[in-house]
Amino acid sequence: MSKIVVDHVSLQFRVWHDGASSTKEYFANLFRRIKTKQYTDFLALKDISLTVKDGERVGIIGHNGAGKSTLLRTISRIYEPSAGTIQVNGRVAPLLEIGAGFHPEFTGRENIYFNGAILGYSRKQLKEIEEEVIAFAELEEFIDTPVKYYSTGMYMRLAFSLATTVHPDILILDELFVGGDAAFVRRGKERMNKMIDRSSVMVLVSHDQSLLRSLCDRFIWLDHGKLIADGDASVLDAYGAT
Repeated sequence: MSKIVVDHVSLQFRVWHDGASSTKEYFANLFRRIKTKQYTDFLALKDISLTVKDGERVGIIGHNGAGKSTLLRTISRIYEPSAGTIQVNGRVAPLLEIGAGFHPEFTGRENIYFNGAILGYSRKQLKEIEEEVIAFAELEEFIDTPVKYYSTGMYMRLAFSLATTVHPDILILDELFVGGDAAFVRRGKERMNKMIDRSSVMVLVSHDQSLLRSLCDRFIWLDHGKLIADGDASVLDAYGAT
């Protein structure tokens, strides 16, 4: 059974304040740090606790800087929490940045194997799904072109197609459909619903409330790193009224 448990998690960043207007000033300020505190500690997540169970479709909402993407990166083990613990049961496919995990010099086909290996799949497994990935991404004509020449939409289609074809237990998405055309967004939503029907977990960050309503059945509202509300569509309604 796939599951995510976030238990009293806080995450603190150190923000440096150099105030340098030139390269010379920047390096001078580096040495002055020894004598003068030129940073502040910023608490990006503040005592967050939540559990996401098998089959749930969760939308993370909040204004810019609320901690949404930071929470996803912490769940994905990109960031280690400063306090608290995170338990994740199941194979995770985090799609947090367009093309993250892709090598720009590799072709689309080569990146299917490169990124798929990062996600933990064998070459045999990837060979079995290669043509399905290419077809869903609609990249037959460009699949043997280095991805550094891909548009944002092409990157997004290939990344999404790979992550959803390998059927991860937990899919974590951060504004993934940004840059996608209407037809691909529609097909992507259909595929997402099929994945959830197979009892996978999805956690999605998006500013698109219509997309959130169509894909999610639970909403977590963050503001300045704090959990404000957690519940059904009424949470999205309350957020939309702010």
